[in-house]
Amino acid sequence: MSGKTNIEWTDMTWNPVRGCSRVSEGCRNCYAERYAARFSRDAFRDGRDHWPAGPFQGFARNTVNGPRWTGKVALIPEKLDEPLRWRKPRRVFVNSMSDLFHESLPFEDIAQVFHVMTGECDYKPSPDHTYQILTKRPRVMLDFFEWLRNYRGDEAYIFALQTLWFHDAPSKRVHLGVSVEDQATADERIPLLLQTPAAMRFVSLEPLLGPVDLRLWRQGHFNGERAIGWIIVGGESGPGARPMDLEWARSAVRQAKEAGVACFVKQLGSHWARNRIVQMSVRGRIVARRMGVGDMKGGSMAVWPEDLRVREFPR
Repeated sequence: MSGKTNIEWTDMTWNPVRGCSRVSEGCRNCYAERYAARFSRDAFRDGRDHWPAGPFQGFARNTVNGPRWTGKVALIPEKLDEPLRWRKPRRVFVNSMSDLFHESLPFEDIAQVFHVMTGECDYKPSPDHTYQILTKRPRVMLDFFEWLRNYRGDEAYIFALQTLWFHDAPSKRVHLGVSVEDQATADERIPLLLQTPAAMRFVSLEPLLGPVDLRLWRQGHFNGERAIGWIIVGGESGPGARPMDLEWARSAVRQAKEAGVACFVKQLGSHWARNRIVQMSVRGRIVARRMGVGDMKGGSMAVWPEDLRVREFPR
């Protein structure tokens, strides 16, 4: 759940929060939901062996309609100090298995996660990681920072975070982003991201389910005060993956280039990979695997169209 990852645009994942719920079409084939349901088996006894409940027990379950979140979301306190043990600076994707800004998570719990990320922990020195946060709930994210700005309580860790974020400057260690899958979610989520105080903002177009026109946000926003500094593009992976038209990806790459924004094409998706295998020789999967398509998510750049072989990081 935490540690090294095959996600190409990051180095490590860190999951101090468990649980989530679906919020839009981009969640339909969520890998985290499948994984969580797989590791949420109820404790049972078959007469010989006792199987303990899995780490996601109560957070997800298998149903007749497939894996489903239960709606339970909680901070896992013993997970908070994990990135403090990684001494070498890394890119850390925060909550690959959840959404830090889920409506059910108290702001005080979110603040504990930020307390670790910003290096303000007083109980252990914090390595200079870069923390990457993606959310489909930018309204909650914006509300969290309003709550933080106006905080008048007694918790020292929240007061320290408030001072850092609003009296000094938003931490350069923390990158805030939104996931969008089509034009409707882009129009809804990107404006809220732009209103959120952050040193670096990014947009993940994954799973990309339709064309997205970013022109509304390119004018004065990509390189201005409320900058978007990075675009990630990816097709859907896993069972039931829906197709990503390569022209949608090309459009995103082109728009990022025109705006001078770093762009990272993560994968072309399982639908593309399956079709690629079918189109190959009679030896099919063997040939495909040798060519790098056999990952079944279309993540090998070697077999992509050349104009989509773009993997840039923000500076």
